[in-house]
Amino acid sequence: MSTQPQVYASYRNSAVETASPGKLLLMLYNAAIRNLDNAVQSIADKDIESAHKSIVRTQDIVSEFMCSLNMEYEISEKLLALYDYLHRRLVEANIHKNVEIIKEVRGFLVELRDAWQEAVKKASSTPSRAAAAGGGRVNLQG
Repeated sequence: MSTQPQVYASYRNSAVETASPGKLLLMLYNAAIRNLDNAVQSIADKDIESAHKSIVRTQDIVSEFMCSLNMEYEISEKLLALYDYLHRRLVEANIHKNVEIIKEVRGFLVELRDAWQEAVKKASSTPSRAAAAGGGRVNLQG
């Protein structure tokens, strides 16, 4: 039995445990996008169970985004509404195994990920802001 999967899992766990909140957020966005890509491929392959699992994983990530919002910021209400919309679209996509809806949600997630990526880059280049944004909880307001 190969230890390759165990080594990879250990590395992945270490990367998650040591990631800054901003990098963790980006990892979640990337996972959601990857899950949607897998769902599209699974639908093309007529593997309905795999498509379902991939879409549900993305729903879980979007739900986590919603739960993690710090509602003290004005933008949080807008993000909550957007995440709620994306979640509802994912449910619809899962019910109908609709690739177009999956692509729509993926597009939004890519745009959000890219915006957060830029924010994380800027925050890491400003040490005082990066330190102030730290803490145990993912701050989805940047």
